[in-house]
Amino acid sequence: MSTRPPAVPTVQVKNERVIVTEWRFPPGGETGWHRHGYDYVVVPQSTGKLLLETREGNTEASLVAGQAYYRAEGVEHNVVNANDYEFVFVETEIL
Repeated sequence: MSTRPPAVPTVQVKNERVIVTEWRFPPGGETGWHRHGYDYVVVPQSTGKLLLETREGNTEASLVAGQAYYRAEGVEHNVVNANDYEFVFVETEIL
């Protein structure tokens, strides 16, 4: 069991086409292990680093506020805020 604080998701839009969720990570916060069931786009609202824990090993991603990225369905990971400040992004899942 992790001792990291949880990231806080807030669903902003949910309909038959998309789910838009704001994710707020306290310093060291994590999503917990999960698998993405849909293609998705992330738009960082903060600039900083996220630790991506995967079954294949860990990587660090440097994100810049406003620079979106896309990932395909099936990604499995735990996302951890590697900063000493709150990190925020908006995720849009394409149904």
